[in-house]
Amino acid sequence: MSDASSGDCTEHHCTKHDCTRHRAAVTEAEVDALIRGICFKTGPPRTLGVEVEWLVRDPERPWLPVAPERLEAAHAAVRTVPLDSPLTVEPGGQLELSSLPAASLTECVTSVSADLTAVRKVLAGHGLALLGVGHDPWQEPRRFLHEPRYDAMEACLDRTGRAGRHMMCASASVQVCVDAGYEEPGPQGYERRWWLAHQLGAVLVAAFANSPLTARRPTGWRSTRQLHWMEIGPGRAGAPPTDGEPRADWARHVLDSPVMCVRRDEGPWDVPEGLTFREWTRSRAPRPPTRADLDYHLTTLFPPVRPRGHLELRMIDAQPGDDGWIVPLAVTAALFDDAEAAEAAHRAVKPLTERTLDRPAPHNPLWSDAARLGLADPGLREAATACFTAALAALPRLGATPEVSVAVAGYLDRYVLRGRCPADDLPAGAGATDPRAHARKDIRS
Repeated sequence: MSDASSGDCTEHHCTKHDCTRHRAAVTEAEVDALIRGICFKTGPPRTLGVEVEWLVRDPERPWLPVAPERLEAAHAAVRTVPLDSPLTVEPGGQLELSSLPAASLTECVTSVSADLTAVRKVLAGHGLALLGVGHDPWQEPRRFLHEPRYDAMEACLDRTGRAGRHMMCASASVQVCVDAGYEEPGPQGYERRWWLAHQLGAVLVAAFANSPLTARRPTGWRSTRQLHWMEIGPGRAGAPPTDGEPRADWARHVLDSPVMCVRRDEGPWDVPEGLTFREWTRSRAPRPPTRADLDYHLTTLFPPVRPRGHLELRMIDAQPGDDGWIVPLAVTAALFDDAEAAEAAHRAVKPLTERTLDRPAPHNPLWSDAARLGLADPGLREAATACFTAALAALPRLGATPEVSVAVAGYLDRYVLRGRCPADDLPAGAGATDPRAHARKDIRS
């Protein structure tokens, strides 16, 4: 769900007054107040969004990387197509469509489906196609975009190993965006929805795990993509504790998280080591931080649930098939925006919370089991069955089309009730198949 507030003022239209405000230095107290004010915009849940990310491959040889010149030409062609959803190119050449806020599930599905059809048509003209998988099964990560932002990101993330490169260049996801919820307490209050997102998140990881391979070898994890997020570490890719007041917890987390980079107008960006945003506001070195720096800092934090006015659920692997992304979108929308389904989801995931050992997601045993075992884990399977059943019952109340309900029912039967996930269709799971054959089937579906 596109949100202009997530970037700095140089990326969006703004008045001279706004730009001046963004460039003014900020204090620690101002930063705390700004974070509390912008990250949870409360009110009746009315809108929905989705961000769908894809690997780009040659359907005849999906196991081979696409030459940079060919990829660049295809990206340039896609950018000429009028789309409702903003389109971005990720560091490894992945394509991402971010829907505008939609008033209903049907509106969101219709808009993004039309955009994807247009994108696929252009790519087909270049002999390329979109591949829905959470992590590249064949190639080691290699960067396609070489810009100061990604140079700095790579340098920063390399300090904790190669997981950051996998995240940047070899992964793809389905990110579902829901409104923060009411200010008041209750099943659709923002505090309950914030808590639910982090507990339900493990179930979504397990149910939609679709990345068991790296460099043609099984990793032992149903969601290798989620494994890499965990390896990046809690400061960059972790959630704050969820047992307190969300605004205060998130503000504290943002201030105490490490700064990825200090941007410069010319030359490479500085990549400080161990400098938190709180420390930056106090030291004011190498220069005082500004509101634009805070806005940018927020985009360099990758928790499984990111508050951006709305809640961005970031834990779902990209799904196989042209329309595979619709099922996680529909299930998540139903479990958050239908009051009866939300209450059922709360009851289903509550018994799982003791397995977190009070550690924030995703760095706790519950999330680790979800990424490693998928729905082979009995507790996650039981919770997923209850959640999918509740979501399926709620879809007609949300005005979903029969086709969407049929897709969710089919997923429930094929995967959830059998304790399986899409990763089990790949060689790391039962019923192993040739990954090249699987990709050919998926990429043409």
